[in-house]
Amino acid sequence: MHLLNRLVVASLPAVPRPVVRHFASRYIAGDSLDQALRCVRRLNAEEQVMATMDVLGEDITSRQEAESARRDSEEVLHAIARENLDSNLSIKLTSLGLKLEQGFCRENLRQILRVAAGHGNFVRIDMEDSSCTSDTIEIFHSLQPDHANCGIVLQAYLRRTEADVRELVKTRANVRLCKGIYKEPEEIAFQGRAEVQQNFLMLLRMLFEHECYVGIATHDSVLVDGASTMIRELGLERTAYEFQMLLGVRPELRRALVREGHRVRLYVPFGEHWYAYSLRRFKENPEVAGYVVRALLRPNV
Repeated sequence: MHLLNRLVVASLPAVPRPVVRHFASRYIAGDSLDQALRCVRRLNAEEQVMATMDVLGEDITSRQEAESARRDSEEVLHAIARENLDSNLSIKLTSLGLKLEQGFCRENLRQILRVAAGHGNFVRIDMEDSSCTSDTIEIFHSLQPDHANCGIVLQAYLRRTEADVRELVKTRANVRLCKGIYKEPEEIAFQGRAEVQQNFLMLLRMLFEHECYVGIATHDSVLVDGASTMIRELGLERTAYEFQMLLGVRPELRRALVREGHRVRLYVPFGEHWYAYSLRRFKENPEVAGYVVRALLRPNV
């Protein structure tokens, strides 16, 4: 990210929220569950893509907030079933109290998994920054034997992930593999784009060769092409994997994948805590952040 982009991103907290919201709308489905359901319904019907819904708001500070987040996630699962949508649920464990007490968080997740199982649905445990990695994987390992409808996310830029994959393939875990977005130090994370890409494809092959179902979560054309080549080489059925992308990011790429016959799932976040999520997206894509600032300076353009 060059100097101008860093300045643009740094200026965003001073930009009026309505302006940020206008440009963030491509990344979020709305404030309410009803808005998110309409978004997923459209994606299913018009674009032939699946979804994974996420209620934004991982920064909780009390058990009451964590229990409220659990109830919100349960309501999403009930609504997906009621509306007969092709969507599952993604959830960050910090929203369920991971940083308050691990056992409390585990029981909140267990209740969500039971609701999901009752509807024949699936829950993906999102991965957060490196302070959460070990606890997140530990909770997944503890629940997986009794809850087959649970999957996890691994980040290819972390140096530890190869070892994590070697453990997870023993139970043929359902894994979403992504590059990773959090700022991490060099001693625990690869820093170069090429080395992250190389590690991603190495990990993907390991998962495929051990017959794990993989959500290939990337917008990187190098990785999409590499994964497509690997899928052909290994002769994988379309039901053995899916590509996953963020709402609002590279729609032309996801449409091309759908035309080629691949299964594609979009991450559909929603909720009142849209602002922090939007700032993270802008930091990842400073070009869009530039649109915000230019619109503020030239509102009539």
